Amino acid sequence: MKSIEDITLADVTSLYAGAQTEFLHLLYGQQIHIGGMKASLDLAERARISAGLSGVDLCCCNGAGMRFLVRFQNVASMVGVDATESVVERGRRLCREEELDDRIRFVLADACQSGMPTSSADFVWGEDAWCYVVEKPRLIAEAARLVRPGGVIAFTDWVEGPEEMSEAEAQRLLGMMNFPNVEDIAGYTRLLRENGCEVHAAEDTGRFPSYVDLYLNMIEMQLTYDVLKTVAFRSELLQTITDSF
Repeated sequence: MKSIEDITLADVTSLYAGAQTEFLHLLYGQQIHIGGMKASLDLAERARISAGLSGVDLCCCNGAGMRFLVRFQNVASMVGVDATESVVERGRRLCREEELDDRIRFVLADACQSGMPTSSADFVWGEDAWCYVVEKPRLIAEAARLVRPGGVIAFTDWVEGPEEMSEAEAQRLLGMMNFPNVEDIAGYTRLLRENGCEVHAAEDTGRFPSYVDLYLNMIEMQLTYDVLKTVAFRSELLQTITDSF
């Protein structure tokens, strides 16, 4: 697992309380993960998440994943756990606006220590967010604690691929993205098994290259001014971000 020193939960919450959130919403929309709703639908179908189930979204951000699950998979109820107060408040507001707040609630807490009851969820959900968690063994242990026996842990994340990054590449990526570390697929598989889980699927979605090209094209061809505004019109900073991909 590649790591970078000195990135803490406080750093991540500060990041999501700041300008980067506007940058991400501009490019991604409400669903701040690679692939948007199409990726969410694929994950839900593969994990057999269906009507009547109740779930927990660890590192839920503004709750877009939960709104998708309630609206399109007819999930009975969702609880989202996130440590950034501003995005939790934004999520609560969006749920009220979409009249889904009777089935979705938020808990402001560390996803590694949610305080929620053991075996309280039919499934645990996560989308491209666990890369921000420093202590991934504790996170996976918490997911395994929350899900009922026979339930499902379904998540996507940024991981290191089969071609290992050099130390310099890893430091550049982690520093730019504010990831304290990144697991690989084998590492997540090991952590799940160590917590008593049976792993049914653990694989590359294959989405990353084409979607990164899409985001770069959006910046270059349509959203240049809007994106520059999120970085205080610092052209050199935007160039550094785009060059890193």
